[in-house]
Amino acid sequence: MKLSVIMPVFNEESTILKIIDRVRKVDIDKQIVIVDDGSIDRTREILENLSDEDIKVIYHAENRGKGSAIRTAIPYLEGEVTVIQDADLEYDPQEYHKLVRPIIDGKASIVYGSRFLQFNKPIYLRYLLGNKFLTWLINILYCSRITDSYTCYKAFETGVLKNLTLGAKRFEFEAEVTIKLLKKGYEIREVPISYSPRTLREGKKINWKDALSGILTILKYRLGK
Repeated sequence: MKLSVIMPVFNEESTILKIIDRVRKVDIDKQIVIVDDGSIDRTREILENLSDEDIKVIYHAENRGKGSAIRTAIPYLEGEVTVIQDADLEYDPQEYHKLVRPIIDGKASIVYGSRFLQFNKPIYLRYLLGNKFLTWLINILYCSRITDSYTCYKAFETGVLKNLTLGAKRFEFEAEVTIKLLKKGYEIREVPISYSPRTLREGKKINWKDALSGILTILKYRLGK
């Protein structure tokens, strides 16, 4: 089994080499597809100096958002399974094994890593409440029982991901992809993962506008659009 890792990147000069190194060390045959989403710090310069043949780097001329970066990466995926990896250090790539195991065993096509199925360092209350509300709204409107819809760690059979029609530009991708999977009848399995949240000072990017966009996305697709 080959794993494809999609890594959207925007202004992560302080962490990009660290997270790439952590992904490289995971004992799985893999490719890494990095999309630099219009970084204006040294991130692009750092990426241009990479020479690993298993890393594909694509550059956006301007910042378009996480959803756009993921959509840009999808045509380049070569693995049977795909996982999304943020370019910060909040998630541990060594947990890929846990994420992909149900897919490899034929027990699931989609696996989410939930930050709320085991004890983790508390996140900002505003993010916790926003995540809980968005997840609750998805569960109510789409008859699901997931606990963490806005987790970064989402693993897919690559064919399933490629067959979705996605249009999200920013963080509303998390709501859109979840809803479209549910509407197609896929069961989303969850496994517990560790999580080390970074602070706003360290570069946390999601904000209240993204929460509002998520709500509108959830309601839009409930109406059949």
